[in-house]
Amino acid sequence: MAAKTAEKTRQETHAGDGAGLHLHMRTLHPSVPVPYLTKEEMASTARAATARLPSTPAAKDLAFYGGLGALAVAGALEWPVALAVGGATWLVRSGRRREEEK
Repeated sequence: MAAKTAEKTRQETHAGDGAGLHLHMRTLHPSVPVPYLTKEEMASTARAATARLPSTPAAKDLAFYGGLGALAVAGALEWPVALAVGGATWLVRSGRRREEEK
């Protein structure tokens, strides 16, 4: 009976400390600097990024390309034909704009 009591006591003590398993963990907490950005810095960065974007196309250009897309979706034009017409139109119009700027 004394052996059973000692075994039971040993099981109870091991159950309380993780069933006899000891896991040693080490954590690493590196110091990472968090940059602080001001409102002015964000605004200047946004202005610089948007300055490189192309300008908004004219309403008639949007209507033309939108109409080409609608015709291709409806099946009145095959998409390679609509793409070729749209691309050729864009090349001609951009060439004219370059000549006008000179």
